[in-house]
Amino acid sequence: MGWIGISDQTEGRFALGGLDAIGGHRPDATQPDECALMPRGTLMIETRLSSIGQVQTLLAFSRSHPWSGSFSLQALPDGGIVLVETQAGDVRHATLPYQPGDRTDTLRLTYCWDAPAKWGRLSLERPENDRVHAISLPPPHPMPLADLHTTITDPRQRQLDPDVIFIAISDQIEPIGPMPGLSANVPVCTPTGFIAASELRRGDCVDTDDGQIVPVLQNVSRSVPAFGSFRPVRLRAPYFGLRRDIVVAPQQRLVIRGSEVEYLFGSEAVLVPARHLVNGFSALYADSPDVVTYHHLLLPGHEAIIAAGTSTESLYIGRLRRNPELFGASILSGCDRARLPEHPKPIWPVLKPFEAITLALNRAA
Repeated sequence: MGWIGISDQTEGRFALGGLDAIGGHRPDATQPDECALMPRGTLMIETRLSSIGQVQTLLAFSRSHPWSGSFSLQALPDGGIVLVETQAGDVRHATLPYQPGDRTDTLRLTYCWDAPAKWGRLSLERPENDRVHAISLPPPHPMPLADLHTTITDPRQRQLDPDVIFIAISDQIEPIGPMPGLSANVPVCTPTGFIAASELRRGDCVDTDDGQIVPVLQNVSRSVPAFGSFRPVRLRAPYFGLRRDIVVAPQQRLVIRGSEVEYLFGSEAVLVPARHLVNGFSALYADSPDVVTYHHLLLPGHEAIIAAGTSTESLYIGRLRRNPELFGASILSGCDRARLPEHPKPIWPVLKPFEAITLALNRAA
């Protein structure tokens, strides 16, 4: 199934049949049996960090019946994420260290557990860049379904830091790492015309923005909560050279060229994440159900593709194949690692939010 629960600060929805099966617009009123367990799954939390350097209890909940238990995730001011999970007096504890200097506006924490396999993982991702921190955990307990249902649907029964953007539950082990960024029907330029991103397959060829024709190595997809750093962005035509509106993930980066780019940034081109372009008219957040599926194309040299007339990045994986653990946790885990390409760092600078605003103002003038 996948994602079965999602909540922000005010309301939540939970559906054992999957949020995408009901469109995510109505909650499941069925309370799971208090003894039912979820042996494996994923808990995702996206949050901002405290600006005043205090301990943040990102999420905590507990129970006393039919057996005692608790769960908590805390962010420490010195740069650690602490997970504590107990069941009937048996405690599981782990700390994910990271450098406070690495802090950015938003962090995504993903706790995955597989009790039958005696395996768990806690990871930290920064939507603003490509870095991932992950640690293996002591053998985890299965999670009571009633706890997860209550945590999602009843804010009175949980402790949730005000800086948390959303929490989400999946009954699958969700991947981490490289993230696709095109909605299914984004038209991609090929030698035979425009083809929807979701319909391209390994071995098909696409046109690049520098006039090459290159093969598609993989077409990957991932379903994610349509909240926070996953919230879809609608880019509107005719802005950015688009022939039609397209919907992309917030981190999807456009390749923008022009005389003002060279003047302002001393570069032939720049990369601009779609979220930096949101201004209410040329780009805006799109209406969406609670779960959205993104697709992307892996190309040999991280070439830029042409999507509905605008230049945009293909899937960037860096040197993923050199990291077996991260590769195994990624959306590419089913591929032959030895045959994956290695992508050097993009040659174009990635604009910060204020730089993207400056560029937009200069273009408007």
